Order: sequence, then C-alpha cells, then structure tokens
Amino acid sequence: MTDILARLMGQWLSERLGQPFIIDNRPGGGGNIGTEAVVRAPADGYTLLVVGAFNVINVALYDKLNFDVIRDIAPVAGIIRMPNVILVNPSFPARTAPEFIAYAKANPAKINMASAGNGTPSHVSGELFKMMAGVNMVHVPYRGAGPALTDLLGGQVHVYFPTTASSVEYISAGKLRALAVTTATRSEALPDIPAMNEFVPGYEASAFYGLGGPKNMSAEIVDRLNKEINAALADPKIKARLADLGGTVLAGSPAEFGKLMADETVKWTKVVKFSGAKPD
Repeated sequence: MTDILARLMGQWLSERLGQPFIIDNRPGGGGNIGTEAVVRAPADGYTLLVVGAFNVINVALYDKLNFDVIRDIAPVAGIIRMPNVILVNPSFPARTAPEFIAYAKANPAKINMASAGNGTPSHVSGELFKMMAGVNMVHVPYRGAGPALTDLLGGQVHVYFPTTASSVEYISAGKLRALAVTTATRSEALPDIPAMNEFVPGYEASAFYGLGGPKNMSAEIVDRLNKEINAALADPKIKARLADLGGTVLAGSPAEFGKLMADETVKWTKVVKFSGAKPD
C-alpha cells in the first residue's frame, strides 16, 4: 500500500511541480529503516516519507529507536484513511459481530486470531478489539498478509483483521465472511457491512497514510506540498482510485495531520502495552 500511494502521489506531484519523483522503497524494521533515512536527510523538500499507522505503532513496539517520529518527522498532509475488516472463515459458527462476541466470551482462548505479524495494524486492531470487547483470543502471527489469508481461507485460523484492499475479492466471492469494518462508520467500499463501533462503542482501528519530511523543512515547502496533495485528493480520478483501494481521502492541513499522528501514537501505545507485543 505504501508503494501504491507513493507512486500515485509522486506522479501527481511530478506533473504539478515539474520535478521527477523517484520512489525509493526501504523495507525492513517495520518501516523504521525508511523512516530513519528521511529523518537523516536534508530538510530541503527533496526527500519525503509516506507516513503510515505502522510509524506510530512502532513508537511503543520497539524499545530503542534512533529517532522520534513525532519530533523528527514534519507532517505535511494526510492522504487516505482505510478500514480493516473483521473476517472469519464461512464455517465459523458466528454469522454476525454480536454472535462472534458472544461466542468468544463463551469460549475464552478457543479462537485463533491471525495477523500479518507482531505489531502490524492487523494485530493491534485485533488487540484493541480484545481489550474493548472483553474477549480472550489467541494471537497467531504470520510473516505477512498472504500467509495469514491463506490459513484463514483454509480454516486453520478463525479470525483476521486485514485491510479491505487485500480482502474484498474474497468477501465478494463468498470465500470469507465479513463481520464488521473497523472504522467508526461504515465503509463506502463495503456499505452493507456494519462498523464494529455499532456493537462495541468507541471501537475504531483504521489505518492511515500521509506525507511527511525531515523536521526542519521550511513552512513554505510544507505548505506548497500540502496544497498540491489536497488538490490531488480533490481530483475525481485520484478520489476514485483511493475508493478502489477501500479508503476515504484524508484531506487537511499539516497541523491536522500532525494531530492525527500524535493522537494515534497515544492510542496504539496503550494497545501495544496491553498486548505485550514485541517485534518479530
């Protein structure tokens, strides 16, 4: 998803600013390697970061980081907010979210909850659900979303909290059953699927993505980039592309995106501590 959004926004910014945008994927460390590269880069606007929920989760997940994402990354603009969807294998006895909660309470530690890995958004979304719904499920971490989905399809695990983008085809084909989405309100991509907030008040666990850069970027550069990103988010073709990914646009000011990053850091720090999660 990070790569898709980087290429989509990079092409738009290249056309609007007359500068080539080169996408440099730096995998590893749960996103920390790429983030640190931007933290250490000159604050001239030529090195930018696609910021994601993983950045703020990592604040609590990793004991020692060489940077503070809130202090060292300047927020530029939000791009997209995306729900996860709570999926079960069709053979699972619960057909609705309330039935699932009742089953989980009646069968503590009997439900296996898959994730794409320790500390990933799919993991902490499930941990927040456990915390707020008062249920006990056994976490089964995988090395990536693909293996987790494969085992959910095969019935080796019972429930998984993946992104809508990675799972909507399985839902449409009836291969997996969607119980709820994790945003506070229903998703446009899955309008018939309720939000878990309807059954567990206050539950919200959406992923988000935006743009940031080194902390000392000038206000002029930040404002120019923010203006162009918001113009992209108002463009019908880009809005449609983001909707295809199962998300909604996250337009706003640099300060608004910075507040979101800070608020999400507080939220996920509590969840990571509750779960006792450690990086793989």
